[in-house]
Amino acid sequence: MSEATKDVTAPAPTAAAPATGAPLTGRLRRPAPYLWLAGSVLLLLFPFYLDRFWLQAGLFAMAAAIGAIGLNLLTGSTGQLSMGHAFFLAVGAYGYCILAGESSTENGHSITGLGLPTWLAAILAVLLAGAAGGLFSPIAGRLSGAYLGIATLALIFIGQHVLFNAESLTGGFNGRPVPPLSLFGFTFDDAEVVVAAVPFQSSEKLWYLGLGALLVSGLFARGVLRGRPGRALNAIRDHRIAAGVMGVPVARYRAGVFVLSSMYAGLAGVLLALVFQRTVPEYFGMVLSLEYLAMIVIGGLGSVAGAVIGAAFVSLLPQVLTHYSDSLPLVSAPGTGGIAPGEASRYLYGAAVVAVVLFLPGGIARLKTPGEKKK
Repeated sequence: MSEATKDVTAPAPTAAAPATGAPLTGRLRRPAPYLWLAGSVLLLLFPFYLDRFWLQAGLFAMAAAIGAIGLNLLTGSTGQLSMGHAFFLAVGAYGYCILAGESSTENGHSITGLGLPTWLAAILAVLLAGAAGGLFSPIAGRLSGAYLGIATLALIFIGQHVLFNAESLTGGFNGRPVPPLSLFGFTFDDAEVVVAAVPFQSSEKLWYLGLGALLVSGLFARGVLRGRPGRALNAIRDHRIAAGVMGVPVARYRAGVFVLSSMYAGLAGVLLALVFQRTVPEYFGMVLSLEYLAMIVIGGLGSVAGAVIGAAFVSLLPQVLTHYSDSLPLVSAPGTGGIAPGEASRYLYGAAVVAVVLFLPGGIARLKTPGEKKK
């Protein structure tokens, strides 16, 4: 065979075969599955080693992550600013209490309950939150930016008025007790169950329920964002008019994602109610909505992982400061001269929002792994 023939028949180099000496960034990312596996095992073992305080803090973080994923679908992926996320959490939490609770009298007030099976009440509470989002979706489908933010802010004031005054449904200022969830004959209450010589109460039992709910929520949202709906949502966020010209039904998608986000908030509200064991109207106020916006900004807009990271940061920070307030400078219990842990945590994640906006616009989730080059 001649040299010319050799040159013609020799296969050309492809992108799959990098030149010698080129950095193989793929190899740097191969340990990631093992890290995920190790992290999953640790999460499954936590109830056997952590005390009730840290388990409850972790459950708050899981509930916050579920709600933040829903808000990130709405604000991060579609560009719809929502200031009323706490309203839909309240719909989920109180909807579960009303549907699952029994009618009773407390503090001289009669409280109404339908007494449905708790597993059915949880499902219906999530659907109820979605229905509330559906009622608001025609407005969400036509407004954008600050106008939508102001419109959703009105939901907070309406919700607070109803929660404080509809005492027969909500229990008023003191709230109402939350029935423990029963699923397949297993009740997530404080009745002690011994597993491997470790007593399991409500926090230990709810831990695995929260992990399962977070996993399903994250995988579903990830599937939405990676499929055709996700591309349509991103197109609407980047340029609404251009998306409409390309054939994307803008109003339908904007309304649909608002309903989906509301259902995520409803699920987070149900989990929060089960952890608190008592719903209180004051919790579901404007501050909670602002915290959810801080979560998705710090973690990363439009990213499921970013929502989880931001939720863990914002929800765990007050718990950590409260637990270690005696050892931290300038942080102490209210009335002792220092800054209350809750206040200090707001200062810190407020500063984190400013730092992320200025120096890391993509959020913590957009941090590059070592050895990864910018394309």
